[in-house]
Amino acid sequence: MSRRMRADAVVVGGGVVGAACALALARQDLRVELVEAAPPRPWSVQAPDLRVFALAADNVALLDSIGAWESIRGARAHPYRRMRVWDAAGGGELDFDGDAFGRQALGWIVENGLLVDRLWAALGAAGVALHCPAKVAGFEQDEDGVRLELEDGGRIAARLAIAADGANSALRRMSGIGTCGRDYGQRGVVGYVRTERPHGDTAWQRFLPGGPLAFLPCADGTCSIVWSLPDDQAARVLALDDDAFGGELSRAFGGRLGDVRPCSPRATFPLRLQLADDALAGRLLLLGDAAHVVHPLAGQGVNLGLRDVAGLRELVAGAGDSWDSPHRLRRWERRRRSENTVAALAFDGIDRVFSNDAVLPTLLRGHLFGAAARVPPVAHLLWRRAAGL
Repeated sequence: MSRRMRADAVVVGGGVVGAACALALARQDLRVELVEAAPPRPWSVQAPDLRVFALAADNVALLDSIGAWESIRGARAHPYRRMRVWDAAGGGELDFDGDAFGRQALGWIVENGLLVDRLWAALGAAGVALHCPAKVAGFEQDEDGVRLELEDGGRIAARLAIAADGANSALRRMSGIGTCGRDYGQRGVVGYVRTERPHGDTAWQRFLPGGPLAFLPCADGTCSIVWSLPDDQAARVLALDDDAFGGELSRAFGGRLGDVRPCSPRATFPLRLQLADDALAGRLLLLGDAAHVVHPLAGQGVNLGLRDVAGLRELVAGAGDSWDSPHRLRRWERRRRSENTVAALAFDGIDRVFSNDAVLPTLLRGHLFGAAARVPPVAHLLWRRAAGL
């Protein structure tokens, strides 16, 4: 196809990262097409999505800059002003307080479904051409661009293809990019609970031998929980009735918020570490889970993906028509791959140290929190890293 007729970028995958990418590039006056296999379910205030994210400050700024944050915040997003992290084996405790960092909020708790809903609502006005429902059946590229064939026979030509189609990315597989990593043998148990004592706009995380347990504060006084457990234990607690599950949660959390009572269905998802061998192959870029899947213990999965988007937008801004030159794309790939690999391996190392009951790690790990808490510059550096500042 002629340069006039083809798109600048085609994004495959319409989740949070893919939709944000399509919107961000369209806001840079690029011609963008988005391919998604199934339309998202409409978000409803009466039916909270069990999957929530702790959005860091830099990603809230990204969403605001592409015109999505105001509607997200106005629907249902809750700030957390404090973070407390400790180990069940004892020792010290990390306490991040927004006041100490000169911030009203350390981040925001937002449902996945709400993010997708509001991002999709902005796509049309931004000029994004949407193909949904649609799946990619074939992928070709050369030095000038890419060509996608859809299962319904449609074809898309573009200067650049962006794979944001998740951990099992079909586009990554078609391009021949491999992955490495490991299965944690754990599942994350998620749901909403009410607690005897108020959550205090605090994001709480307690490390247990089986995996971390997080309580994330929500707008209506409830908490969203993410409990990482070995596969068999996850299946066991998922089958408990509400009274028994609430009792186990209360004990696992050390009674920090008093009695806990479930107030929603529960679900689980598998946990694994997965890194793509490359985030760039010719004119194909990998973003989000297509490039990196990390342990949820630090709540950084979607934050890393949105930082991929922010880096790509920065690459395009002010570059003129040469924004997709090979050296610019490679520079983006080096920066993002380096940050994402360091983050993924750091989370993996934390999981190895804290999610076990071996004697030496048990004796040392709680004191690591205490040592960091006693040195304010270290605590400040840890928070700034998590916040993307």
